[in-house]
Amino acid sequence: MTDLTTLKYTEEHEWVALEGDVATVGITDYAADKLGDVVYVDLPAVGSTVTANTVCGEIESTKSVGELYAPLSGEIVAVNDAVVDDPSLVNSGSFEGGWLVKIQVDPADVDALLDRAAYVALTGGEE
Repeated sequence: MTDLTTLKYTEEHEWVALEGDVATVGITDYAADKLGDVVYVDLPAVGSTVTANTVCGEIESTKSVGELYAPLSGEIVAVNDAVVDDPSLVNSGSFEGGWLVKIQVDPADVDALLDRAAYVALTGGEE
């Protein structure tokens, strides 16, 4: 199980795990729960550049279509093809096998994101 206190979060309900200068990004359980059963995921291509706080993908569920925002600026270095092939992984393990993209970033940029306590406060105490 992922230690959720070691992650950073965005107001758009993404989580970020930083290893060196690579940020692994996914959506939180809170977001996955609000979306409902995820049926389609559209992710940016490896090698593409994303800009923080801009739309870089799409997540469709049985309830709605949600946009995936880049939490940080950088280059996409990996996408989770398993999630593209089986979008339900976003619901069954959003912090584990349900990660979406890996972005090469400036590690200092991560400091501007929310910590776990701030994210829980944002969601009204729901985790």
